[in-house]
Amino acid sequence: MIKTDILIIGAGPTGLFAVFEAGLLKLKCHLIDALPQPGGQCSEIYPKKPIYDIPGFPEILADDLTQNLLEQCKQFEPGFTLGERAETIDKQEDGTFIVTTNKGTKHHAPIVAIAGGLGSFEPRKPLIHNINFFEDKGVEYFIKNPEKYRNKRVVISGGGDSALDWSIFLADIASEVTLIHRRNEFRGALDSVEKVQELKNSGKINLITPAEVTSIVGDRHVKAVVVTQAEHIEREFEIECDHFIPLFGLSPKLGPIANWGLEIEKNAIKVNNALDYQTNIPGIFAIGDINTYPGKLKLILCGFHEATLMCQAAYQILNPGKKYVLKYTTVSGIDGFDGSRKEAPKAVVKAIE
Repeated sequence: MIKTDILIIGAGPTGLFAVFEAGLLKLKCHLIDALPQPGGQCSEIYPKKPIYDIPGFPEILADDLTQNLLEQCKQFEPGFTLGERAETIDKQEDGTFIVTTNKGTKHHAPIVAIAGGLGSFEPRKPLIHNINFFEDKGVEYFIKNPEKYRNKRVVISGGGDSALDWSIFLADIASEVTLIHRRNEFRGALDSVEKVQELKNSGKINLITPAEVTSIVGDRHVKAVVVTQAEHIEREFEIECDHFIPLFGLSPKLGPIANWGLEIEKNAIKVNNALDYQTNIPGIFAIGDINTYPGKLKLILCGFHEATLMCQAAYQILNPGKKYVLKYTTVSGIDGFDGSRKEAPKAVVKAIE
C-alpha cells in the first residue's frame, strides 16, 4: 500500500506543478499515470512542439517544459506509479481514499487530485480501409520526433492547427511536404493559414484542396497514398510518400473515472471554481483540462492556477484549524524535505523590505 498526503491522478504539467505547490506546504505527493513517463500529452503526443503561452517563456518545447517541471518539483521527492491506469476509488470510513490501478497497485491518501488532462484519448482516424495495417509502418497519428521525417516525403491530412503547424515545421526538415484537406477553408489560426499559402507559393509545400486520402499503397511500408480530388470533375491519383500523417484531432474519454460517482458534464468533471476546484465528493479535486466550470479555459497556465488553489484547500483539510500564512518564495526561500533551504538572494529580500 502506497501512502501519501495528496494522490495525483495524472502526471502532466498540471499534476507536476501541483507537486511543487504541495511541497511548499510540506505535503507529500504521489502520482499515477497510464503513460510510461511523466509529461502527459506534452511528452506523449507533441514533445517537440513549441508552446508560446507559458509565462516567462516566449517559446518552449513541450518536452522541455516537462523537464523543467520535473526539475522544479524533484526537491520534494514525489513518488510515481507509471504505466498503470487508476481503475477504482473506494472511500474509507475515516474519509480517506484507496485508489487501485489496473495492475492492482493500491494507493491510500486523504486527498485525491484528478489531473488527467483530456482523460484517455484516441486519435480520430480517417475512414481508410487499410489504415490499421500501415500503423507504425509509415502511418503516424502524432509527431513525437520531427527528425524522423528528415529528408523524407511526407503527406499530412487535416485542416486544423496541428495539420497547419506541422506542415510549416516540417517544410524545412522533410524533402517534400504535401498538405491535403477536404475543404478549401482551414479551421486553424489565420497567420498559420497565410504561412502555408506563402510556403505553397514558394514551392516548399504542396497544397491540395478540396481532396481526401482514400487509400494507402504499399507492401510492408507506406509507398504512396491515393488522393481523390473533387472540383468540377472527381479525379483520383497517387502521391508517392514515405509517411502519411492524418491529423484529425483526438477523441477524449474519461475512462474508469466516469464510474467514480463524480458529477460529469460534457465529458469533463464539474468542480466548484468559486472555492477550491473540489468535486461533488469531498476530498476529491479535479484540476487542469479534465475539469469544467463556467468560463473554463483549457490552458496549461490555468491548470497551474487551479493546482495552486487546490493545494491550499488540501492543506486546510489536512490541518483543520491551523492558519497558513502565505509567504512569497522570493522572501522565504524553499524548504526541502531533507532539511536544506534555498534562501532568496539577499538583494531581492532587501528590495522587498
